[in-house]
Amino acid sequence: MSTVRAERLVNLVLCLMSTRQYLSAERIRATVPGYAEAPSDEAFFRMFERDKSELRELGVPLETGRTSAFDTGDGYRIARADYELGEIELAPDEATAVALAGNLWDSPELAGAAHGALVKLRAAGVEVDESPATAVRPGVHAGEPALAPLLAATRSGRVVSFEHRRGPGGEPVTRTVEPWGVVSFRARWYLVGHDRDRDAVRCFRLSRVRGAVRTTGRDGAVRVPDGVDLRAVVRESAGPRPVSGTARVWVARDRAAGLRRLGRDRGPLEHAGRPGVALELDVRDPSTVARWLAGHGPDVAVLDPPELAAAVRALWAGAAGDLAERPA
Repeated sequence: MSTVRAERLVNLVLCLMSTRQYLSAERIRATVPGYAEAPSDEAFFRMFERDKSELRELGVPLETGRTSAFDTGDGYRIARADYELGEIELAPDEATAVALAGNLWDSPELAGAAHGALVKLRAAGVEVDESPATAVRPGVHAGEPALAPLLAATRSGRVVSFEHRRGPGGEPVTRTVEPWGVVSFRARWYLVGHDRDRDAVRCFRLSRVRGAVRTTGRDGAVRVPDGVDLRAVVRESAGPRPVSGTARVWVARDRAAGLRRLGRDRGPLEHAGRPGVALELDVRDPSTVARWLAGHGPDVAVLDPPELAAAVRALWAGAAGDLAERPA
């Protein structure tokens, strides 16, 4: 469809939705930009008939009728009640979940889509409260460079190839995968799909993808098997790690709600003059827990063990050093 025709169709829809009366073809010709350029009456009516057929094929409820008994011919309009999005009703927790989703997609590639969703909900009259998100902000962020292209490939059903490391010190290896989906697990992103090189189902941690993600083949070439549980695949691959110990941490009152849900409450505790609670946490991976706790800043303090407290302080010091080295 040409740009000129697309603009004309949009103008026609806006015109027919802006009135409750049936508009005659002659009035539409005089009102809608794009029709006045028709060189003759016959050319206009051919153009108008094509546009009406196009709108009906697109599902636009175009009505034909007469406003009064004195009309000499049929007119046209669009019933707004049949065309517009119905009323959206979300419970407070559902609206908060939408706000959390908007906070989650913090990468430039996905921020626009998330922001657009929030704008559309507000335009529909839905109150989306973003304030609770600061207390229960999820630990998973969309900062992985491979996330956006892999999500796009999953939606389009195209095969992908990328460089992937098996472990922190492993060499990157080219993998060719039929992507089934991207899921989050334990604050990390994983791609699940069929590994063509190994002819088996595999999952890949996105933080270990190096370089660009390349797509091959046609759209729709990849089909997700019926009944596949993506999270179960990731859970089995990542596997439950043995608990290496416990930690006691202080959490400021009304802060780090996600941390408080996972920990065991050991009663109220004041720290550095601030009220809060003492929590006991299971520590499976000390380095991961240290990064998690460090992200909460002054709202969390490690009481025990000393090694974990030192790891958190080291992360803070490293972050401060990075900021100091940046040019003003």
